[in-house]
Amino acid sequence: MAKRRSRGDGGIHWDEKRERYIATLHVGYKPDGKRITKQRSAKTMTEAKRKLRELQRELEDGGTIAPHGYTVGEAVTDWLTNYAATGRDPNTVRARRVLAEQHVIPALGARKLVELTAEDVDSWLIGKAQTLSTATLRDIRSILKRSVSRAQARDKVKRNVVLLCDCPVGQPGRPSKALTLAQAEALLAAAENTPMRGYIVVALLSGARTEELRALTWSNVDLLGDDTGPIPVPPNVKVWRSVRASGDTKTRKSRRSLALPQRCVEALKDQQARQSSLREAAGDAWQEHDLVFTTKVGTALDDANVRRDFRRVVKTAGLKPEDWTPRELRHSFVSLLSDSGVPIEQISRLVGHSGTFVTELVYRKQIRPVVQEGATAMDRIFPTAGA
Repeated sequence: MAKRRSRGDGGIHWDEKRERYIATLHVGYKPDGKRITKQRSAKTMTEAKRKLRELQRELEDGGTIAPHGYTVGEAVTDWLTNYAATGRDPNTVRARRVLAEQHVIPALGARKLVELTAEDVDSWLIGKAQTLSTATLRDIRSILKRSVSRAQARDKVKRNVVLLCDCPVGQPGRPSKALTLAQAEALLAAAENTPMRGYIVVALLSGARTEELRALTWSNVDLLGDDTGPIPVPPNVKVWRSVRASGDTKTRKSRRSLALPQRCVEALKDQQARQSSLREAAGDAWQEHDLVFTTKVGTALDDANVRRDFRRVVKTAGLKPEDWTPRELRHSFVSLLSDSGVPIEQISRLVGHSGTFVTELVYRKQIRPVVQEGATAMDRIFPTAGA
């Protein structure tokens, strides 16, 4: 009587329909008690034996067997589905999907995941570096890395080869800029009698992010302040929300309350009056969400609304609309404060950064070096002869 094969021995049989040898290995049981069997096909018995030995080695090395036909495209698609289901902002999900469908899946999607090599990934990234910016290269590498990591955690592949590949330097991206004082004054003047006045004034003079201003509510705006208590409270705005899927700000440090310059107070009072007129004109079509900056019927602005209206004001100010975006009002806020001598530690707190490193990293072209101030002070303390 033939001895029953134990787990890990496997076997080979001829499939008449497929006209191929099939190497089969039993690797365990599912939670419901059903057997888990892995197969590989081959044209010859010799090749089938080799593939059976490969299955046995994989089982001994890692305890699991990666599905041989599972592709990179399937792994990326699975990751995108999970990414969308975890409460991410729809715009963020859409951006990741576009990158995956334009750059990852067309180039690597048909490749079997177990056969993907570090050389494949390096070659792909180097090719993309000829046309994409470094930031975009990091994004598409991250998509592939996270897709393979998810597949690895589900026993679809034994290791993540993307971790072995560095991201090359790509093409220069669009550098962020900051308005000069003269440009900022021209922009404020151009916005004076437009629907964008309140938005531009508050963004430029408070440093709030565009996604924070779009979610700002009147309940978080205090235009009167309180000077009756032991500690006077000036007019202020509570930057506690954003248009992100969670409704929270970008980081915990981003949740902050900011005193409002008088020009912001005046602009927001004007915004209240303007919104009352819009509410009356809209009638039953008005949708009340307590938002400070809205469409003509009270609904939230999207990024396209803000960008379009902002560039109209930019053009009126005598600047090139295509050269400027709303987020650069925040860069300008940092630049103008730095030029006026405000220490970087204070600027970091105002813009909601967790420390000065991020402020220096993102806005380093706008930050005035503190070293210069130290040298000036030492020249005053220890003057040279004849000074």
